[in-house]
Amino acid sequence: MSRHIQVTFDAHDPRALSSFWRDALGYVHPGPPGVDLPEGADPLAAWDDFLTRAGVPPEQRNTRSAIEDPDGHGPRLFFQQVPEDKTAKNRVHLDVRAAPGLQGDERMAALEAECDRLVALGAKRVSRHEPVPPTGAGHIVMTDPEGNEFCLD
Repeated sequence: MSRHIQVTFDAHDPRALSSFWRDALGYVHPGPPGVDLPEGADPLAAWDDFLTRAGVPPEQRNTRSAIEDPDGHGPRLFFQQVPEDKTAKNRVHLDVRAAPGLQGDERMAALEAECDRLVALGAKRVSRHEPVPPTGAGHIVMTDPEGNEFCLD
């Protein structure tokens, strides 16, 4: 039997980092427990209301955040606030499949377009790796707004 996984990110600003990854992956912020959100409602505003009603002090309201695949297929991503800075290269990173089924120049053009979109959301481009057939299809290395490395693949 396979297991479901959650990927956890350490972050200085869980809300901002989860919002970046939400937009990067097409995920959604789930609503608070027991709250039925009307269509089009802002789940982050609902969380603010929920935490206020629960008596959570303002300085503790950005200690965690989560996003989920709206189709229920991908892993849940959880973001937890930590005080320390990222000091070294990730030992695990995400590969964002931005050009499925494409090859060569068409693939690299699709990766470049996605790179531009993510840079506009706050990511940074690190390097481009050209296709090296037959084993390397080409990819772009990037970092998210807090410096976590990921690849457009």
